[in-house]
Amino acid sequence: MSKPHLTLVVAFLACQFLAPTAARAGDFEVEQGIAFCQAGQVELKLDLAYPVGGKGPYPALIYIFGSGWGYWPAGRTECQLDIMKAAERGYVAIAIDYRQTNIKEGGQVKYRFPDQLHDAKGAVRWLRANAEKYHVDPEHIGVAGYSSGGHIALMLGLTRPSDGLEGSCGDTDYSSSVQAVVSSAGPTELKSQYNTDPDEAAAIEALIGGNPQQMALEYEKASPVSYVYRNSPPILTIHGDLDKDVPIEQAFLLDRRMKELGASHTLIIRKNAGHNDFTAEPEAFEFFDTYLKQKH
Repeated sequence: MSKPHLTLVVAFLACQFLAPTAARAGDFEVEQGIAFCQAGQVELKLDLAYPVGGKGPYPALIYIFGSGWGYWPAGRTECQLDIMKAAERGYVAIAIDYRQTNIKEGGQVKYRFPDQLHDAKGAVRWLRANAEKYHVDPEHIGVAGYSSGGHIALMLGLTRPSDGLEGSCGDTDYSSSVQAVVSSAGPTELKSQYNTDPDEAAAIEALIGGNPQQMALEYEKASPVSYVYRNSPPILTIHGDLDKDVPIEQAFLLDRRMKELGASHTLIIRKNAGHNDFTAEPEAFEFFDTYLKQKH
């Protein structure tokens, strides 16, 4: 899964010390470091980009970074360009924090699945709670994620209150549902993903708390393919055919399951591409435009 370059790591670390700020850029504004949820001892923050000069309401997009759920250093600043591109296209867009597995207590991982999913659901609730302030259309919210962020995005899109994974992050008077999902190289079935290589196995063990033999039910519970249903939100998967970190079979597994149940899934295979982030590619925005801007 996502192994960020050093420059991104430095940018991430530097931005942890920034107070909330606002900056004007073209036809949108950017606000950084907005607290959206107190999750245990962690204050989760987001960066926001939104159109100015229009009336709205605007559809909203949530971007979730990849980090092996915290196995590799990364943060929401990796999605800065994504949210700005989205705002230019008429979306209110946020890049979010989530609790990561590199936080330890007594030598043990402190935040495991489903904490990361709970945090993403809290971000959706924050958007709806602040819909009037930022001119958000609360009925048209999408989510995009890369690598482990794609896994969280898929879980956010596919899980329902009846699955018992809502958590208590944010104002629970608001729904955590989303209306469209884009996953770029997101793992869809963790038991098979575990066998990719030792780093992948270590990242998943940190997330789940053990290996598939020890925790088979937990692996199933944390796998997006387990939650597909006929009326699932439409999903677009973009995946490189040479991806060695998250093999393309992960995309095929979800595609087969979605089609078995008659759910809407679009799969774009990038030829000769590896483990890359395609969440802000033209095809992703065209997909969101179709399901979040047009009437169905």
